[in-house]
Amino acid sequence: MNKRLVVASVACIAALGITACGSSNDSSTTTGGGGDISGAVAVDGSSTVFPFAQAVAEGFQSENPNAKVTVGEAGTGGGFEKFCAGEIDIADASRPIDEKEEAPVCKKNGISYASVEIANDGVSVVTNPNLKIGCLKTAQLKQLWQKGSKVTNYDQLGSGIPSGKVSLYGPGTDSGTFDFFTEEINGEKGDTRTDYQPSEDDNVLVQGVEGDSTALGYFGFSYYEDNADKLNLVAVDDGSGCVKPSVETIQNGTYKPLSRPLYMYVNTAALKDKPQVKAFLDYAVANAEESAKTAKIVPLTSEQLTQAKDELAKAESGS
Repeated sequence: MNKRLVVASVACIAALGITACGSSNDSSTTTGGGGDISGAVAVDGSSTVFPFAQAVAEGFQSENPNAKVTVGEAGTGGGFEKFCAGEIDIADASRPIDEKEEAPVCKKNGISYASVEIANDGVSVVTNPNLKIGCLKTAQLKQLWQKGSKVTNYDQLGSGIPSGKVSLYGPGTDSGTFDFFTEEINGEKGDTRTDYQPSEDDNVLVQGVEGDSTALGYFGFSYYEDNADKLNLVAVDDGSGCVKPSVETIQNGTYKPLSRPLYMYVNTAALKDKPQVKAFLDYAVANAEESAKTAKIVPLTSEQLTQAKDELAKAESGS
């Protein structure tokens, strides 16, 4: 995570109880109300989206000091749970809402919603620098991570893989990154070995891998970017060759199968009835590229940004 954002978040916790703070140095494409907006906006969900949402909150509040934006990181699943209970206005998500488990809860509680893509991500596989793994095939990742895996030493994955006691770190089960990785790599959402160190906090995962000489883990690209000097980035081979995640490979889709879009889900009643929610989301989309760069997250392509603006316009018009 961007260290500046961590400091800002801590300051907010002390002063406003996790309220995102404004920054007089932030510039923006749109005013998002030009200082006339007031009221609360509650945002929670994906830890991967959190740095982006925090950057948006800072910029928005710098222009609208009477607005108070709270940004949490309960994980995508935890965010949807709060969202479908009507506890928050916007859910940050690193995967689409689950149509079988989560969407029915929203429907039961009378929560209608719209989604907008706000950035891109590539789930990054990393090791401690002492564990020099350069590339893993998706089949090797599955062999390592799948439920019931018997791999206890990395050299069991095949020739060219160094020896080392397997020590794994990854997101907890409330994480959208967990859902995405297990589905893409292991073939089924939630399919995973259980003898690993889980955390919903990606910073905890970074610290775990950094401090464990035979550690391997996975989390969102922005957390690797902000800690690149402490970690070894592993390329992934889906059959087309070894590719490392980067802004370019994530945007052009060559980092497969672990590239994905990131979302904000908004309660459409809040979008209609709370001017501050509409203004916040307008600001988020209009400043998506700048906020993504601030958060060290991968921006939308120009085509994706046009689509995001269209999606937001439809949501705001009720169409």
